Amino acid sequence: MRLTTCLLISSLPLFIVGCKSDPQQALDKAADQLQASLEAKKTGAVYEQLHPQFLAQQQNDRAWARQTMAGMFLKYRHIHIVTFRKHSQIDATYQNKGYTDAEVGMTGAEGLLPDAARHYSVRLEWWKEGDDWKLARADWQ
Repeated sequence: MRLTTCLLISSLPLFIVGCKSDPQQALDKAADQLQASLEAKKTGAVYEQLHPQFLAQQQNDRAWARQTMAGMFLKYRHIHIVTFRKHSQIDATYQNKGYTDAEVGMTGAEGLLPDAARHYSVRLEWWKEGDDWKLARADWQ
């Protein structure tokens, strides 16, 4: 009994380490959540994922993002994002920074057929705050 207790106690740190969330998985999940929130037109959820120092295209802040989403969500009843390629990685030097590079197609529609469709090359920069990845920079072309 005593040996079993000692083995359990000594293996507890290994179990706890195994339970911590993997930063790469958390980064992938943050990118997926951003896409899901945009498609569901959840402005508050997207805004919550934006870092306080967020910049889009190196000049547009969080207020701009909120206004742009509101306009887009009012204009189109249905928004769909198709990801053709997506790769997320944590910065090798700064573990609190991560990047997502993606090729996406976005469509907006009032009815069943899209009224607008565009292709974008997207580069997202994420900053880790506590256990959460916050979107700090977004650039596209």
